[in-house]
Amino acid sequence: MSALFSSYRLKDVTLRNRIAVAPMCQYQAQDGFVNDWHFTHYPSLARGGAGLVIVEATAVSPEGRITPGCTGLWKDEQTEGMAKIAASIKAAGAVAGIQIGHAGRKASVNLPWEGDDHIPADDPRGWETIAPSAIPFGGALSKVPREMSVSDIARVKADFVSAARRAKDAGFEWLELHFAHGFLASSFFSAYSNQRTDAYGGDQAGRNRFMIETLAAIREVWPESLPLTVRFGIVEFDGRDEEALGQSIAVIKQLKAGGLDLISTSMGFSAPVGNVPWGPAFLLPFASRIRSETGIAVASAWLLDAPSDAEKAIADNQLDVVMMARAMLANPHYPYQLAMALGKENPAWTLPAPYAHWLARYRSNNGSL
Repeated sequence: MSALFSSYRLKDVTLRNRIAVAPMCQYQAQDGFVNDWHFTHYPSLARGGAGLVIVEATAVSPEGRITPGCTGLWKDEQTEGMAKIAASIKAAGAVAGIQIGHAGRKASVNLPWEGDDHIPADDPRGWETIAPSAIPFGGALSKVPREMSVSDIARVKADFVSAARRAKDAGFEWLELHFAHGFLASSFFSAYSNQRTDAYGGDQAGRNRFMIETLAAIREVWPESLPLTVRFGIVEFDGRDEEALGQSIAVIKQLKAGGLDLISTSMGFSAPVGNVPWGPAFLLPFASRIRSETGIAVASAWLLDAPSDAEKAIADNQLDVVMMARAMLANPHYPYQLAMALGKENPAWTLPAPYAHWLARYRSNNGSL
């Protein structure tokens, strides 16, 4: 039996296997609205056999978009298109998830293939950015954000709650909050970007407050029966990994006590200071330690798509779910390849019935894939 292809239950949701498609921005939306690109893209990933498909980072407000092409759930009219996507993912046998977030000081940037830098101040496509402190990220993201007032903080938390409610109304069954990659929540957590002296800054307890309060507010409107999860930047790879991991473990325990069901481990990217040790499964030791020290369910991504690495991570109880990204873009039926590589009997079970039928006939006639 393959551990990777065992089912997984979290709350009242059951994944057909431990493979999840990680949220990957497409930058194809108009005013936050999804369109034909998304209606084609997401069901194709679900048909490939993953247990969970998480829709890309979706802004809780117009100012929370990374780029003008990002999806949004800041108004009711955007729910209809998202509902169509959720239904199409479910129709293909996967669980429909969505990630919501606010880009903070990393907002108002050009599309990646058009510069990936801040939109100039005199360009009407751009907008004001906000952050815990008036500190730019650096490099190409040089725009100085406006320091948020306490009323700004309250407004953004309310925006998260409203977006979560719309995600529920659209039919999503798995909600992920984006608390990583130097976006707003992550920038509250990091001392690189948060130099406030009020209740939302200062010591680590203050820097944790925005995340804890936001999750608690969402927990009030998100169904208890459905998974509420967070993508969290656990380390910066800035030479202080042990200290950062300890701080991450402490706040994850608090989030778990507040109703968090699963943590998806990633990197902080809170400042251009890290030296990431890119390599196969390089985040796995950190994720495994979080799982063992907090007792919470854990997922992770980042170069975990090799069959042996993904299988071992689940079999050795280091992870509960493996997030896959670029491999799924290159081949939406990558779970089928994984099943064959792991010797899974009748791997065609990972495909929809029409696909499985024709592949089985092809194989029975001595065809090859």
